Order: sequence, then structure tokens, then C-alpha cells
Amino acid sequence: MSQAFAFATATEILFGRGKLVEAPARIAALGRRVLLVGGATPARAAPLASALAAAGCRVTHFAVPREPDVPLIEAGVALARTTGAEVVVALGGGAVIDAGKAIAAMAPAPRQMLDHLEVVGLGLPLDVAPLPFIAIPTTAGTGAEVTRNAVIGVPDHARKVSLRDARMLPRLALVDPALTDGCPRAITLASGLDAITQVIEPFTSTRANPLTDALCADAIPRGLAALKRLMQGEDAQARDEMAWVSLCGGLALANAGLGAVHGLAGPLGGLTGAAHGAICGALLPHVLRANRRAVADPARLDRVAGCLSEAFESAPDMDSAAQALSAWSQSAGLPGLAAQGIGPEARAAAALAAATSSSMKANPAPLSAADLVAVQDAAA
Repeated sequence: MSQAFAFATATEILFGRGKLVEAPARIAALGRRVLLVGGATPARAAPLASALAAAGCRVTHFAVPREPDVPLIEAGVALARTTGAEVVVALGGGAVIDAGKAIAAMAPAPRQMLDHLEVVGLGLPLDVAPLPFIAIPTTAGTGAEVTRNAVIGVPDHARKVSLRDARMLPRLALVDPALTDGCPRAITLASGLDAITQVIEPFTSTRANPLTDALCADAIPRGLAALKRLMQGEDAQARDEMAWVSLCGGLALANAGLGAVHGLAGPLGGLTGAAHGAICGALLPHVLRANRRAVADPARLDRVAGCLSEAFESAPDMDSAAQALSAWSQSAGLPGLAAQGIGPEARAAAALAAATSSSMKANPAPLSAADLVAVQDAAA
């Protein structure tokens, strides 16, 4: 092996069904004043809060009812500061984990958040280390529990951009697949397609390395098979598989980058408020087809086409395999971009904005703004 590479991830990963029971002691060891970041339903975090209280912690709740934006993060930072939070814990989906990660980063920061945001801000590294942060995902999709950035909406610019620093990697990522049991079908589908996108894009990325390849090559077929089973009915083993695939995606994208699906998804989400996973799921087949036509060396994309072909019983070429994925996703209930409220104006603006997206830098082939508009029109 001649390729040199670096690989960074959370300080520690705990993976397995039932591992949540280990969380209170791990959290209490990092600090007794806990900011517990959760979703819109406080009852979901109540058992963990009770266990933390029993472990001697003082718990303050912060709710994240939507995908995080600057005002929401600023409110969380103010709460963390006034309560003297020593550790931040996020229990929820990707939006909750991104919010917790950003709050942990900004609570001790002397600068305003805009100084650290990419694209719309100065993109400066943090001046001081974040508060200790623990991520506990309840969906299988974003892999945010092992990434070094948080995606934040900036309403004044109608964009979603990253707050990024190597020190934002969680102190502990606790992945208990049981927390995803019973997740609603539509969320399972959208987040699952996001997870699958996040093992496909790093695999075809220009920054792929042997370690991300090992994660992704195994996870792509496993994710496709597991998501198909979950669309047929609740399946604990398939939930475990999807939690693993989501973790692999987070590990891979944090080290090998993403591609045009996420390059477009960020601007589209910022412009329209549509859900990230559903956008990614709708775009994926059409981006794969466009990349296969534009790439100089198609070997990796052809391997992806083979996985799709096997999963959806199509011909092995990318056009057929991508069409089979698209048809299956639609039959499972995934809406196209138009049904998600993403019209022609937003699609044109996203194609231009994607050029400045960090995700586009690792796409396997250069795609013009016209190419990106065509991809979105096909996904509409």
C-alpha cells in the first residue's frame, strides 16, 4: 500500500443494542452540569435525564424542534452559558446532534458564530476547545455522531453551511440501534437513503483512502438490503444494520468527503426548508448517472451500479441501476423534489451555490451548473 492518508473520528465509539445504559456514568465522568439537547418531544429524553439525575448530575433541557439555524444555536449557547454547562449531550436525529455539537463549540467561544461559519462567514477555526460533547443518535442517517462539523441554517443568506473544527469531534459517540426501533416509515426511508448516499459518495470521492474504502464497500450492499427490509416491516436486525451503515457513512465522509448530492442538498435545504434526507434520496440516482457519464475512470461508479443492480434486480449498467433505485424509492413513498416544495427557481439557485460547497470539492467528476440543473430537474 503506497497511499498516505489520515483518519480522524470521535475519541471513543460505543456501538451495540442496549449500550445506552452506559451513558449516565460516561456523561457524569465528564461533568455534573449537563445540557441535554433533544428533539421536539421532551419525553424521549426523560429516561436519560432521570438516570443522569440519579448519577448526581444537574440536567438542563434544550429542545431542537427543527433543523438548526443561527438563532436556535444562539439560544442554546446562551442557555449553556447561564447554566454553567460542563458537558453537552445530544440525544436525537442528525438535526439534534448538529445543534448539540454547535452549542458545545460556541458556548466557550469568544467570537460570534459568523466568524467561524464557512461560505457566508470567515470560516475561522475555533479559538478555544469546545465543551465535552456526547452524541447519541436516535435515527440511522446522518452519521453526525462521528463528524467534525455541524450544518447550520443561516436565514439571512438562505443557506445551510458548516461550522467546522477538528476539535468538534465528539468525546463519545454512543450508537444504540434500539433507539431507532419504531422510527416512522417516512423518516426511516429518507434517513436510510441519506445513510446510503453517505457511503456511496465517500467511496466514489476523489479523496477516498483504503480505510474509507473498507468501510464503504461493505456498507453499501448492507445498507441497501437493510433498508429494503425495513420498508417491508419492522425488523430489529435491519435496524442494527442501518445503524452500522450510518456510522460507517459518518466515519467515511469525515475523512473522504462527499459529492454533488450533498453539494446540492445544502443549498436546497437552506432555500426551501425541505428535509435533508429526502432531498438526498431524490437526488442520488440522478447524480450517480451524471457522474458516470462525466468521470474519467468509471471503475468505482460501476461497482456502485453493481450493488444497485443486485439489490433492485436491474441490468448492471448505471443508467438501468440508477433508474431501478429511483423507481424503488418512489414506490416506497419518497417524494420528488417538486413534491418537496423545491421549484425551478430554487433548483437554479442551488446549482450556482453548489459551486462554493465543500462537498463538491470531492465529487468524482466536474459537473457544470447546467449539469446540476439537469440532475435536479430529473429528480423533480
